[in-house]
Amino acid sequence: MFSYPTPFTPPTTEEDRLSWLRLIRSRRVGPATFWRLLSEHGSAQAALLALPGLARAAGVQGYEPCPEGVALAEMKAARRAGARMIVKGDSSYPPDLALLPEAPPLLWALGDPGLMAQPMVALVGARNASSLGTRMARRLAEGLGAAGVAVVSGLARGIDAAAHAAAVETGTIAVLAGGVDVIYPAENAGLAASLRDKGLLLSEQPMGLEPLARHFPMRNRIISGLAKAVVVVEAAHASGSLITAKCALDQGREVLAVPGHPFDGRAGGCNALIRDGATLVRGPEDVLEALALDKVPATAPPVPQNDAGPAAPIPARDMRALHQLILDRLGPSPLAEDQLLRDLSLTAAQAAPELLALELDGQILRAPGGLLSRV
Repeated sequence: MFSYPTPFTPPTTEEDRLSWLRLIRSRRVGPATFWRLLSEHGSAQAALLALPGLARAAGVQGYEPCPEGVALAEMKAARRAGARMIVKGDSSYPPDLALLPEAPPLLWALGDPGLMAQPMVALVGARNASSLGTRMARRLAEGLGAAGVAVVSGLARGIDAAAHAAAVETGTIAVLAGGVDVIYPAENAGLAASLRDKGLLLSEQPMGLEPLARHFPMRNRIISGLAKAVVVVEAAHASGSLITAKCALDQGREVLAVPGHPFDGRAGGCNALIRDGATLVRGPEDVLEALALDKVPATAPPVPQNDAGPAAPIPARDMRALHQLILDRLGPSPLAEDQLLRDLSLTAAQAAPELLALELDGQILRAPGGLLSRV
């Protein structure tokens, strides 16, 4: 006698949704196992009943599924935070993500889920982004937003934060590695508040979960799964951004990259992607062309070339820390000194002696026209 997988039916009642939450929160049940159990047993309730027996057959004694009280507590925490549960099969669940074999059974959402109905492009890159990389991320985000594309990223410092900040008014989605109510890094709390009001925060993880290292690759597969394409702005070899690019390739998404100076370690991953066939990106028009989307409208405001946005004021700190901040912003490609000062919220009087010290120490080079580069 042949057996066939049970056709997928989304949960229709609160009891069904609670069972879905219990099943995905049960020990050793990830998305792939969730969908297999659902296919084999027909419903989450039936899978929960079967789990202890399946565990015993696998040699695991004393196994218990996620208790109902734990799932109810998570739902209560979500209501307190204002988060909405979106399950696969809901009209607001992103259709491209739903096609993945290991699609999240459910997502917690804070903000406007309607943004996921727009075309989406992911912008990712280095946390220790250079000034040029940050400016490029802003330029891409603003240009894509002007064309009606929602910008997806991971709310990390550096490229992610710059992309989100530039796209707040046009639509941006942040996928978190921890709970949707846990902002990491804490320095992006203000940005996250803006996304709750005007954008969207998403996570598949339990409410209140502090992210661990293993959660970030899982987060990355959702970033790429939401998007039509992933654009890597700056990435060193073996960086997390390249994990997102690999996820994109595995999912059949387009991968694009911004080239960088060969001597800048933050460009190594991008240059390698381009060498291996990724589309080279010079501006938002290249992304739109690769995806066969409309060009940036002629009436769109001009994309700023030299504004990376004001950084938070630098508090008093020792000279070594200030020198490191300056060096982190510079790379082999020359950068205008006045742009560096704006990026770091420094006055000329504050910066002049430190730049001179770094120049005399052989760590930076000064070129005609007020251009600085890192040795």
